[in-house]
Amino acid sequence: MNQRQVRSQVVYPDSLVIAIFICLLTILCLLQISAQFLHWFVIPVTLCGILIGIDAIDWFRGRLNLFDPVGIIGLLGFHFFFVAPLLHVGLDFWIDSDIIPPTDWRPWLGGMAILNFLGLGIYRFTRNIIFNASQNQPTQTIWQINHQRFFPIISIALIISASLQLMVYQKFGGILNYIEAANRSAMGGGENEFQGMGILFVLSESFPILAMMAFTIYAKTNKRLQNVKVLLGVLIIFLILQFLFGGLRGSRSNTIWAMFWVVGIIHFWLRQISKKQIAIGLVFLVLFMYIYGFFKTGGLEAVTTALQGQEARVTLEEKSGRSWQSLVLQDLGRSDVQAFLLYRILRQDSDYEYAWGRTYLPALTMLIPSAIMPDKPPDKMKEGTEVQYGKGTYDPIFLNSSKVYGLAGETMLNFGPYVVPIAFIALGIVVGQVRRCLCDWTRGDDRLLMLPFLINFCFIILASDSDNYIFFLFKNGSLASFVIFLTSDRKVIPNPNLESRHLNSNFLKKHTLNKIEQRHKNRSLSK
Repeated sequence: MNQRQVRSQVVYPDSLVIAIFICLLTILCLLQISAQFLHWFVIPVTLCGILIGIDAIDWFRGRLNLFDPVGIIGLLGFHFFFVAPLLHVGLDFWIDSDIIPPTDWRPWLGGMAILNFLGLGIYRFTRNIIFNASQNQPTQTIWQINHQRFFPIISIALIISASLQLMVYQKFGGILNYIEAANRSAMGGGENEFQGMGILFVLSESFPILAMMAFTIYAKTNKRLQNVKVLLGVLIIFLILQFLFGGLRGSRSNTIWAMFWVVGIIHFWLRQISKKQIAIGLVFLVLFMYIYGFFKTGGLEAVTTALQGQEARVTLEEKSGRSWQSLVLQDLGRSDVQAFLLYRILRQDSDYEYAWGRTYLPALTMLIPSAIMPDKPPDKMKEGTEVQYGKGTYDPIFLNSSKVYGLAGETMLNFGPYVVPIAFIALGIVVGQVRRCLCDWTRGDDRLLMLPFLINFCFIILASDSDNYIFFLFKNGSLASFVIFLTSDRKVIPNPNLESRHLNSNFLKKHTLNKIEQRHKNRSLSK
């Protein structure tokens, strides 16, 4: 791996120029299409696009590693901060019709863009400080998997995981009944059917990623298993396993994030992935999310209907609320919901009272079993409902909002809009730390198996809420990281970054002294 691609922190002038050109060209084209874009909100939205677009351009030009979290956030953030707000205005597509919307969404989109622009500047500054701090440490610890311990332990973990998943299916009376129960829960009609099974799912649904880790460690020393066709077959098998171990519960994120993790493992361990293959994977991802959205609300019958033709899909979209627009703008963006929160909080007759951190507390207690803590504090649904519909409207059964608000949105629920830029420090810290892991672990640390999972977490920080953070880390990563912890030997080595810096410094000193000596010789000869 080219470590220059990891350590590069500079802003290249050509990337800045290209980002400015793309954003301005987009705005000029939109102005030709609709007069709706002749509004001041496009200025801060464009500035956000330029600032985050620099990282996306660097990724496309190969200046960043393919899985560098800075590049990943750059790509996804360009849609999140620039494309999505513009599409909302162009398509006139907004959140649920049962809320009272602002007469004009554009000022509130512009207000959020100003806050986001300031936040992105703080994010860039923070991530660079966190990353550069690692370069000055004299030593680093690397983990190397001990094969004699790894295969027995992971075999036991796989047996336990598979056995528990069979118990889950048996509890519901088979796979079809399991799917029906998941659909009822998704539609709000079966809230208690999966209650208290969180710890069980952590163990049972880890089977696919544990199996992939075992395959990767074995295939690392077997070149025949690193063939493209073999790896494609492994991905298909993994996808099937992912459906059987949790995917059928209707959670798209379970499957999507797991696929990202596996592709990253293949890239770092077995065979480097190209940008073309990434593009093909993104097309598959969007199609999967679209079709799977129908499965979540209507089960196998809805999927069958969706495959019957365009007319059937249109009818299904109207019935389920799952459309291309909702996928692109609401599943992959938070522009409208955050703009609406800004509008509701800053309006003159607002009765909303800030949560002052209350939405974060339930996230910390969600891992405590109900048997130990039966009366848990109300989660973000209370604040989310009251900011949308008014103070005192929250009812845990009849009126509650389950929207996801993102980093900026949850910050507004707790502390108000003006603290939003400061909240981006959290994103900068996480991205800086993960980037540091990318730089250190690619030198032979077997924690590299967990790196795609951590890169994925960077975008979770931006687009999701605190309860999603805890759930993602614990549900998806706890058992896999525990297996790596048990099976790894640890040793301390000198920090290669510091050594290379010293070597470069000594080289420059020696080179400078040689030049000075040469000048003195030349002067002596000339005299």
